[in-house]
Amino acid sequence: MSKIRNYVRFSLADREEISRGLQVGDSYQNIGLKLNKDKSSISREVSRDGMDRFTYRAHKAHWRAQKEKKQQGRKRKILLKPDLKDYVLEKLRLYWSPEQIAKELKEEYPDDMTMRISHEAIYAYIYVLPRGSLKKELLLYLRQQRIYRRRNCQNQSRKEPKMLRMADMISIEERPKEVRDRIIPGHWEGDLIIGRWKRSALGTLVERTSRTTILVPLKKHDALNVRKSFAKELETIPAQMKLSLTYDQGREMSQHGLFTKKTKIKVFFAHPGCPWERGTNENTNGLIRQFFPKGTDFSQISHQRIKQVQDLLNGRPRKVLSWRKPYQVFNQLVALES
Repeated sequence: MSKIRNYVRFSLADREEISRGLQVGDSYQNIGLKLNKDKSSISREVSRDGMDRFTYRAHKAHWRAQKEKKQQGRKRKILLKPDLKDYVLEKLRLYWSPEQIAKELKEEYPDDMTMRISHEAIYAYIYVLPRGSLKKELLLYLRQQRIYRRRNCQNQSRKEPKMLRMADMISIEERPKEVRDRIIPGHWEGDLIIGRWKRSALGTLVERTSRTTILVPLKKHDALNVRKSFAKELETIPAQMKLSLTYDQGREMSQHGLFTKKTKIKVFFAHPGCPWERGTNENTNGLIRQFFPKGTDFSQISHQRIKQVQDLLNGRPRKVLSWRKPYQVFNQLVALES
């Protein structure tokens, strides 16, 4: 019996032999003996790219292998252009997404085609970095990555949260149509992000048209403190940009009447268990969780840090705003309404 040599690479003929062997039910060991290769090499080859002994195809596997070989010999553009690399790293450290970075490059360097990179290339650069401090750092700046897709819960039975009926509540069904269609700016959505052990919280307010976000530090998240803190944060907002607030039926907004009296902002309440009725706010809370993940004790987060995150959120371009920044759009709207 000839000695089995170490695995180097597979030719197309080798892969066709593997495919034939799998079709007749040969084991990896028997296929390896025919090709003078170790059974572990056969196993790795068959299981590449999510294939298995039932889905393995010689030509498909060979084409992918050749493509990978070419890519390995090609140096990434971001490594060939130090200025581009520095720009990408700078924006990543400001928690910009790769797609935001790619769009902003076109705005800042409209005539310099060397300062171009796709968001896919930025992701690829990050994920192919060797394990180390740089890769670990850059991964922290990306949005939350989910390994598995969420299940579709439409067909799953779930209990709606019990809500206390508050006095003089105005249903979202009575909210003017222009609020839903974002025709007129100045309409907000609000919520709380609850901290560790439900002992602390962070208030969030989002303007529906510009996506401008206000983060509200809270000493406590009872109705009194929420009302006073929200009203205080909104004091500096121009009157024409304070028209309504859409909120869920959480008991922290039970003093909505006093809130409206103080701010002149009408409060509409969404239906229980319908977070999509405040979709802008729900999406923004997801962005905020990148900075303050679940389990955060907000009582330990300084006012300065909270406002720093607020500026980061409002100072980066958004796809939904045609890659303009929330603060930029908000200021333009204020100028138009003045």
